Amino acid sequence: MYLLKVKENKLRNLTVAEALREAIREEMRRDESVFCIGEDIGIKGGWGGAFTVTLGLSEEFGHERILDTPISELGIAGIAVGAALAGMRPIADVEYGDFIFLAMDQLINNAAKLRYMSAGKLKVPMVMRIPVGASGRGAQHAQSLESYFVHVPGLKVVCPSNAYDAKGLLKTAIRDDNPVMFFEHKLLYGAKGRREGIDARGEVPEEEYLLPFGVAEIKREGEDVTVVATLRMVYAALSAAEELEKRGISVEVIDPRTLTPLDLETILKSVHKTNRLIIVHEDNLTGGWGAELATRVTSEAFDWLDVPVTRIAAPDTPVPFAPIMENYFVPNSEDIVRTAASVLGKS
Repeated sequence: MYLLKVKENKLRNLTVAEALREAIREEMRRDESVFCIGEDIGIKGGWGGAFTVTLGLSEEFGHERILDTPISELGIAGIAVGAALAGMRPIADVEYGDFIFLAMDQLINNAAKLRYMSAGKLKVPMVMRIPVGASGRGAQHAQSLESYFVHVPGLKVVCPSNAYDAKGLLKTAIRDDNPVMFFEHKLLYGAKGRREGIDARGEVPEEEYLLPFGVAEIKREGEDVTVVATLRMVYAALSAAEELEKRGISVEVIDPRTLTPLDLETILKSVHKTNRLIIVHEDNLTGGWGAELATRVTSEAFDWLDVPVTRIAAPDTPVPFAPIMENYFVPNSEDIVRTAASVLGKS
């Protein structure tokens, strides 16, 4: 059973980075086969990786289990795949998701396929932690990459939007016998996000809990339009829902939490109620995961839809570096408000 009952209501307010660190610490204490591998994740005087997630873990577990590597994403992924095949449970870390392209052969041709090719005799229980999203770092440090991996059979794709989900989903990912691509938005880790008006902190139980894959969360119930969003865009959707409520428009906001597996049932049930669907993601419009979701909903719920499914996404350009242009590039709550009003004929 994945979701464990909390016996006592002992809650702490944690950032996403703190919640992820706690998940890793608990799993490493529980299972000696769990280890971390990545660039600058355990160096003395360092930050614990680019976003502090592994800070202090090398002091507790030593450098044989918090393993610093050279700058070689292909090597990190290859070692993780090999270790997983040998019975270990690696948590691999790339400092910025954009560098994952250097590791694609290992992830797609080995990690994703070996269980199928061996008729289940081989397992690849590894987690690849991948920071994504625009955060003032320019085109090569800002992409949203989830859709690349949704396309690949054999990989699971996880996108937590808050601290509670981040811990519970990471613990589930570490215990999964399949490779998991674990996407973390850079503005949701902690302080920088709060400076920009995004606070992903959450109440996290002291007691152990896990969250199952393939179970979406209805973040806000509504009657007039369904909005499905992940990661940073969950907060844009919730902000838009508050503004739309003032205009008499009731918005249901759904966070899928995992894209593979996808909880399509919850989304379809919502669309059956609202008859309208808006999909929001920070990735480029063309080929984004929203296109796949739009097709599946249209195929299975065409008769329920009063208007075509609408997608809100970044334009089909690289992420700009200039702050004013990045703000234009990334979808925001105003885009959602305008689109929702339009699909309801109230623009």
